[in-house]
Amino acid sequence: MWRSLPAIGLALAAAVAASPARAACDVKGAQIEEAIARKSELREDANAQLVRDLRTLRDAAIVLESYKFPGECEVLLGIVRSLLANPSKTIEQSGDTDEEKAEDLIEARQPKDAAGAPRAK
Repeated sequence: MWRSLPAIGLALAAAVAASPARAACDVKGAQIEEAIARKSELREDANAQLVRDLRTLRDAAIVLESYKFPGECEVLLGIVRSLLANPSKTIEQSGDTDEEKAEDLIEARQPKDAAGAPRAK
């Protein structure tokens, strides 16, 4: 039995080496800021919210990576890349001007206490 231990160890090491390791999500390598800077549509004042949204998604990818969710981070970076690939279409998609929806989003961003009421600043 003891003679087969090195063989088992070697087999396990080979199996680990053969299985693809999950690489870290490369937010920096995605070059989101550089892509934003290259798109003239995104430099227009009217599209400042879209740029903020793209940066928020980038920041969310960083958070996912830091909490060890590299797969989800990559999915989020894929979404950002997709939005950046066609800024005109993205701008059209984001054209929701529903004021009630905007107010709901602002309200949702406010920190709440344990009872769900907005916390005093």
